[in-house]
Parts: sequence; C-alpha cells; structure tokens
Amino acid sequence: MPAAQAFFRRIPEADRTFFKEDVLDGATVSSWAHDERSRRLVGVEEDGTVVGYAAVIPLHGWSSHVGELRVVTDPGRRRQGLGRDLARRGLITAIELGLDKVVVEVVADQTAAVAMFQALGFEGEALLRDHVRDRDGKVRDLLVLAHGVQDTHAILAATGIEDAVAGS
Repeated sequence: MPAAQAFFRRIPEADRTFFKEDVLDGATVSSWAHDERSRRLVGVEEDGTVVGYAAVIPLHGWSSHVGELRVVTDPGRRRQGLGRDLARRGLITAIELGLDKVVVEVVADQTAAVAMFQALGFEGEALLRDHVRDRDGKVRDLLVLAHGVQDTHAILAATGIEDAVAGS
C-alpha cells in the first residue's frame, strides 16, 4: 500500500478536504484490502506509480441497491482521460456487484468533473446548497449525480453490444 499512500500524499490538501476517508492514514488504506463489499481500483504506471483511484462502495439498508463512486486522479494526470477511464471501470464494477444505481458527489463548481460524469450518462439528482465546507471555511454547493447502471446494462444486452464487446 505504500504506492497508494504516496499517491494520496500528492493530492493537494484543498482536494483532500472533500474526501470522506482519511486517505493519509495507513490503517484506513490498509483496511481496504479486507473490505469485502467495496471495490477499489487503481491506475498504475509501468513503473508502479499509482496515478488514479476509484472506489465503488455499496450503500446499506434500504439503499443497498445503490453504490457510491469515488474517483481521484493525480494532479499531473488530470484532463488526460484517466478519470473517465476509472469512472467507466467503476460503472462496470457496479454492474458486476449487481448494483442498480451509482451516485457520485461533486462540488458543484468543479465543472470539468461534472461534465465528465454527464458525458458518461450521469444525471443531476440533487443540488445541496452550502453543503460542504472547504479548508478555508467557505461553504460550497454539492451536486449529486446518478447513473442507472442496470438500465444501461439491459440496453447493451438487448442490442447485442455487450456480447460484441466481450468477444473483442
């Protein structure tokens, strides 16, 4: 896990403010290996350097059919398609987990991230005004985007695209 910890240390503190987990805590990162419900994905360079991270975390109880997607990319690799690739893989992982819906939370003024998720089929479900506080104490709006992954999976299966992709 040292490569993952090095990756998270490269993420600017201002970005880490919005993380739901203490990714700089070694015990937190190590615990992911034993989490049987969630799936953690990493983008790795040929030299072993971690440059991206995605997690699909199934919710509990009455929302157990829903998973939360989290995507983080190395600042030096942003706007190169890595986040999109990780998000796509996260959607495939959600289907493999049998989830019906995936949600992602994005600070509303992160327009590039919002556009990327919308291009992947996510749609706005909620705008939570003044919902997050950054490290400077400024409150910001949080946008919740959702993707009906099973609907997409059914379309791919019905049209034969799923079989064509699996065969290639």
